[in-house]
Amino acid sequence: MLNEQEIQRREGLKELRQLGINPYPAELFEVNAHAKQIKDNFKEGSTEFQSVSLAGRIMTKRIMGSASFAELQDASGRVQLYVARDEIAPGEDKALYNTVFKKILDIGDFIGVTGYAFITKTGEISIHVSSLTVLSKSLKPLPVVKRDDEGHVYDGFTDPEMRYRQRYVDLTVNPEFKNIFITRSKLISTMRQYFDSHGWLEVETPILQAIHGGAAARPFNTHHNTLDMPLFLRIANELYLKRLIVAGFDGVYEFGKMFRNEGMDRTHNPEFTSMEIYVAYKDYKWMMTMTEEVIEKVALALHGTTKVQAWGNEIDFKGPYERLTMYGSIEKYTGIDVSKMHEAQLRQVCEELKIDIDDTMGKGKLVDAIFGEKVEHLLIQPTFITDYPIEMTPLAKKHRSEEGLVERFELFVNGKEIANAYSELNDPIDQRERFEEQLKLAARGDDEAMAMDEDFLRSLEYGMPPTAGLGIGIDRLTMLMTNQSTIQEVLFFPQMRPEKKATVSTDEDFVAIGVPVEWVQVIRKMGFNTIEDFKSANPNKVFNDMGGLKKKMKLDLKNPSLDEVKAWIE
Repeated sequence: MLNEQEIQRREGLKELRQLGINPYPAELFEVNAHAKQIKDNFKEGSTEFQSVSLAGRIMTKRIMGSASFAELQDASGRVQLYVARDEIAPGEDKALYNTVFKKILDIGDFIGVTGYAFITKTGEISIHVSSLTVLSKSLKPLPVVKRDDEGHVYDGFTDPEMRYRQRYVDLTVNPEFKNIFITRSKLISTMRQYFDSHGWLEVETPILQAIHGGAAARPFNTHHNTLDMPLFLRIANELYLKRLIVAGFDGVYEFGKMFRNEGMDRTHNPEFTSMEIYVAYKDYKWMMTMTEEVIEKVALALHGTTKVQAWGNEIDFKGPYERLTMYGSIEKYTGIDVSKMHEAQLRQVCEELKIDIDDTMGKGKLVDAIFGEKVEHLLIQPTFITDYPIEMTPLAKKHRSEEGLVERFELFVNGKEIANAYSELNDPIDQRERFEEQLKLAARGDDEAMAMDEDFLRSLEYGMPPTAGLGIGIDRLTMLMTNQSTIQEVLFFPQMRPEKKATVSTDEDFVAIGVPVEWVQVIRKMGFNTIEDFKSANPNKVFNDMGGLKKKMKLDLKNPSLDEVKAWIE
């Protein structure tokens, strides 16, 4: 059911076509300037920007007789337009101004204009429009977002669920949020430039995989009809990137989407972006230094300083970062040394610390549970947690000097993990034994345990050189660099629950709450298609709008009293 504005816009669409104007033209519109470029560079008396061509949405209109003002918003920002009737319609036919611009064009419509820059008497840089072209007629009204002269926003489009579902509306009426995604893009390009400068190769690996591996996570399942075989959306690209190290590349990296069929919260989305890099002849100690360097470069590129405000804390990304072992961090923050404990003892510690566990969890997951509950949230400044229990990391090399540990680190910032790295396991026999341990955990009910990958094992049997590998969560790093507390804010289109479809109420439903049958069509014209929406409306506004719409529709109806309207709604 269309509301009144949507009906009016469709009527305007028909009028444009009747006037011989294509509301959705196919021809290109040449753009040679942008709003921000003009506003940043034009000066009084300048000879620049005297023949400009811009395109964008109409965001405001002020009709003033034979000349009017409007605001045009393009990808860079907004600029004021001065539109004079005799300029855009120089002949006898003034329909382009009198009918199209003044009456048919709405907020949100795309137009193209040519003209020249000038400064108004009030000192505002504007475009004196000499020609105007309709580029796209919008059929739905944009939310009205009011801004005062200081830029403060009132009646904003702020509901998070609506913003994430309708990002196309969000970024139109809240253009300041575009900076988050511009920053994200610059973050990735900075990392890419750093890796390329070292001669490491950017590659692509399969997203559809026959075996889910490379991480402890639950996969998404699918089926390939032609091959009649199950496939998985990748949970990691690690095993394929290591195959390329076997193939003889000294360094490979990939920015790629990963998919994990797990919970959703402020820092988890089932589809996320990860950067993974593998460099031959290096170890995890070297990788810690490289990680400090690349993240420091990112902070400097984005902010001009290594100090970044994030979630109420000032984070300094200048290296070197603090380094704590996994066992050492638990002892530091709990006073308990779990380094020599077996599984039963760890379970007892978890019970004493009131940490939720279950029977499927082995030693590695129990240690991880203690760390996650008692340590992780306390790691605010960048901190490397190193030397993990072997049970936690099936793909990392055994520690060179500490029995029962592996050479692994994770980088934690503001209480969240943003990077994970190993001295990569390249012993094919050891790797097979680790996979077999994972199969035992799967048999106990651990649905995140890794599967046996025979082809990966075969590749290791051909020989893989000593290698260091690193994965960085791009979404979480972007959250830190843009001071956003939810992952949904740094994703253009985060995963959402299915949208609830409102059930349209019948005429009888409106009559049942007291609305006279003859007024139901007016109520619907006002955009109320459900009793729920109607009941949440302001009675005073409904009363006034009903009177105005009755007059506009030229209806011969008896006006209800304000008390009657309140009785329907309340």
